[in-house]
Amino acid sequence: MASLKEVRNRIVSVGSTQQITKAMKMVAAAKLRRAQDNILRMRPYAQRLNSILSNLSQVNGEAGENVYSQKRDVQRVLIIAVTSDRGLCGAFNSNVMKAVNNLVNERYSAQAAAGNIEIMAIGKKGHEYFNKRNMPMAGDFTGVFGNLSFETVRVAAEQAMEGFRAGRYDQVDIVYNEFKNVATQIIRTEQFLPIQENTTEQANVNTNLDYIFEPSKEEIIEQLIPKSLKIQVYKAVLESNASEHGARMTAMDKATENAGELLKQLKLTYNRTRQAAITTEILEIVGGAEALAAGR
Repeated sequence: MASLKEVRNRIVSVGSTQQITKAMKMVAAAKLRRAQDNILRMRPYAQRLNSILSNLSQVNGEAGENVYSQKRDVQRVLIIAVTSDRGLCGAFNSNVMKAVNNLVNERYSAQAAAGNIEIMAIGKKGHEYFNKRNMPMAGDFTGVFGNLSFETVRVAAEQAMEGFRAGRYDQVDIVYNEFKNVATQIIRTEQFLPIQENTTEQANVNTNLDYIFEPSKEEIIEQLIPKSLKIQVYKAVLESNASEHGARMTAMDKATENAGELLKQLKLTYNRTRQAAITTEILEIVGGAEALAAGR
């Protein structure tokens, strides 16, 4: 059985840890509120922009003319993996890494065997994970979440777009956590480039659309497509940011509860150990008294 001092030290240590996890939960809750507001405002804008872009491409036959819509034989692939800069958020980062590994092994095994897959990790945890496994890395985008804005994410989006435009990549996919609620994050794997066309149902609805272009169809689409693609990456990062704070809040809440349960067990062990020590001392005193009485 552990000594009283050892148990007492563990009680103090677990109590300090519980205070830290409780504080981290409160911080994550405050950050989550802001991140949740940001993504809820971004979603309708991004969805509407993508809808307009897809409608324009289909109704006016621009999909085949624009460089970002060109479909090629997939030989070289870029995977954008959105993780976090910090840990202590449960399975948030490991789920993204697992999804990327599954994507490589199941869909791009031939490209991986030829060494034609690159990883663009947005977030320190993803960068460290894939870099340790000697995966070819496209850029260093750690520290993005410390000053999260459209400008910081735009650089990553433009690098992926430039690589596709120059022919270095034939397809670009993005893997991230989509925010649903505080306790639930959904892993999403989406095709970023080339731009996907509308589904059959959407196409049937959109065939009756008639757009009037001002100043010109070519100029509008030339400006709209790059902007829409950058917004798509920014939305994924905002989704991941909100998901991270939700996952951290949930993880720290669970850690606080576990620390409370451990404290109960340690206090029970401490009381039992103290009782055993007192009983031993009483027995020693009684035994000594009896020995003295017998000696007389």
